[in-house]
Order: sequence, then structure tokens, then C-alpha cells
Amino acid sequence: MAYIRAYLRASTDDQNASRAREALTSFTSEKGVTVASWYIENASGTKADRTELARLIDDAHPGDVLLVEQVDRLTRLTKGDWDRLKAAIQSAGLRVVSLDLPTSHAALTVGNGDDFTGRMLDAVNAMLLDMLAAVARKDYEDRRRRQAQGIEKAKQDGRYKGRPVNEELHRRVMELREKGFSVRKTADIVGCGVSTVQRAMKRAEQPAQ
Repeated sequence: MAYIRAYLRASTDDQNASRAREALTSFTSEKGVTVASWYIENASGTKADRTELARLIDDAHPGDVLLVEQVDRLTRLTKGDWDRLKAAIQSAGLRVVSLDLPTSHAALTVGNGDDFTGRMLDAVNAMLLDMLAAVARKDYEDRRRRQAQGIEKAKQDGRYKGRPVNEELHRRVMELREKGFSVRKTADIVGCGVSTVQRAMKRAEQPAQ
């Protein structure tokens, strides 16, 4: 039975990366297997340098499974960065299983001794992963382009006010900081990125308007 390492990533600072944990737990339960290790972080899928993903790869042994909710949780990288990440995953002997890639699900139960089935799975899924990685990157670029066009139009019309502040999140951040929690621990508790904590602190230091 494969050792399953689940990777959870949120795409923005203000999202909680733990939100997909229930879906992955339910999925593995249905398959009769259990997640052995969880790796959780708030980071953009367009960022190649991700601490928890790198730790997962370093911890892995040949035949382990890298489990994700969707392929875009693993990558929205450029082709070059995706090729490097894929090479690192393959070098570690990891098999990627994604809920949105049904052909990958068999890797949860294939034994290390079944070399033929394993090689066939690896070949098919490598091709499909490349395709989904390209789709995820294109989706990201399309959304960014539409967003930029919308902002430019709003500026021309005098309607652009910038990204609204999450007041409740900032309040929770400052409560934890006042209790003495570090910036990193505050980010972990609230479920946001360090940069969000730093923005909340900077905003709190500004004089009231």
C-alpha cells in the first residue's frame, strides 16, 4: 500500500488552505486508504518556490503518493517551472493522484511489486498532468488579463477603489498579535499568508482618517 502525502494549497493570502482537507479525507476513506502526512500552505500556484511542497518532495520515498484536490493546486506554473517541478517529483519516485484526474486514482493501491501496472500508470498520467498543467496556467493568464482589463476600465470610469480590506481578518490578526503570537504563528492560526499579517499590522499603525 502506498504512503500517501496530501498537499493542500490556497491560491491567495486570505484563503484557508485547510478547506480541501475534508474532501481529500472523504476521498481516501472511500478508497479504503488513509492520508499519512499533510502538507499545508498559503502560496500562489504560480510560485515555483513553495516551502511545504519542497518539504513533501524531500520527505518522499519511491512509490509514495502526492495527493491533491485538483491539479491546479499543484501548479499554475509556466512550462519551464512545471517541467522542473515535475522532474523533482519524478526523481523522488512520487506518483501524483488528483481528485480531478480519475486515471490517477489507481496509484493509491498499486503495489511497488507491480512494475508493469506502475509504469503504465506513470506514462498515462504524465501526459494528462502536462495537459492539465497547461490548462491551469492558461486559465490563470486569462483571468489575470480579464482582471487587468476590468481594472483599467474602472480607472477610466473613475470607479476603481482597489482591493477591499477584509476587516474581520485584520481584526483577528491584531488580536493574536496583541496576545504575543509571532507573525508566522498568527498567519498559521488565522489561515492566511505572512504578507497579510504584515499588511494588517501596517494598517493598524496608520492614524485614523
